[in-house]
Amino acid sequence: MSAVPVDTDAPLVRVPMHLAHLPGVMAIEQSIYPFPWTHGNFVDSLAAGHAAHVLRTPAAAIAAYSVAMVGVQEMHLLNLTVAAPWQGRGHACALLDALVAQCRRDGHEALWLEVRPSNARAREVYRRYGFEEVGLRRNYYPAGGGRREDACVMRLSIPREATP
Repeated sequence: MSAVPVDTDAPLVRVPMHLAHLPGVMAIEQSIYPFPWTHGNFVDSLAAGHAAHVLRTPAAAIAAYSVAMVGVQEMHLLNLTVAAPWQGRGHACALLDALVAQCRRDGHEALWLEVRPSNARAREVYRRYGFEEVGLRRNYYPAGGGRREDACVMRLSIPREATP
């Protein structure tokens, strides 16, 4: 089996996620996570109107995606994933920047997320971005051998823009 070459230097564009993106999204999801979201999770998120976007190349290769649920004066990041070839290039921060901009536009005061304690790389990205660990959800994620893993709850305060 041969790998398809990936042009990780191609410019990426952020577009709303559509059902047509799901084969590419699912391929990334299944390659990154031992317990990936299902196709149905993404379909349900799109049907619910969640803020879902992909970063894609001009050739339509998907490099990253995010799904966030809007709440009352807050947004909850449900999934943010960058495909392995594109990791370490700032794409997670680009998706976070877009979510923070949406939060500001819509008057949300915070962006929340959960992350596995074992996902040190993601926790560090979120910490550097400005998120604070504010709690723990016990037995939140499935883990190997029928066990469960806790989730670190993280919060990013969204200060209101100064008005002139």
